Amino acid sequence: MAPHAALSPQEAADRLAIRELVDAYAHCADRRDAEGQLALFTEDTRFLVFEDATTTEPTRDLHGRQALAPVFAQLNTYQATTHFNGQSTVVLDGERATGESYCLAHHLAAAPGGARTIMVAAIRYLDAFVKQDGRWLFAERRLLVDWTESRLCRP
Repeated sequence: MAPHAALSPQEAADRLAIRELVDAYAHCADRRDAEGQLALFTEDTRFLVFEDATTTEPTRDLHGRQALAPVFAQLNTYQATTHFNGQSTVVLDGERATGESYCLAHHLAAAPGGARTIMVAAIRYLDAFVKQDGRWLFAERRLLVDWTESRLCRP
């Protein structure tokens, strides 16, 4: 990757704000703050889930902020989750931007006999961002699951 040219203060601020948006999404998910998570999206957002990243048709195609509530509520089926955000790229275009970010999402659930299961999902997000009223939001988020691994954790 080529080194960056000097960033203007505004571009640096926009890049930081977008990274904080991506991190806020993971934080809200792990804290079960569905309202906070919903607030990170535009009213007319689109959220697509590809449970198999190699397919062209989404498993879910949701339109509008309120349509996301059931997706975020599904996290309540787990005892705990931890999302580790990894590398990300952002391309700025004025009040709009696109990006790709990687995440390892860990999902801990109860299993019979007092054991627990852990499911790890390697996720890529393809995002479209928009700046509204000075604040960056998700205009579209495509969640692509590259792979998953599940295992039993003994008590």
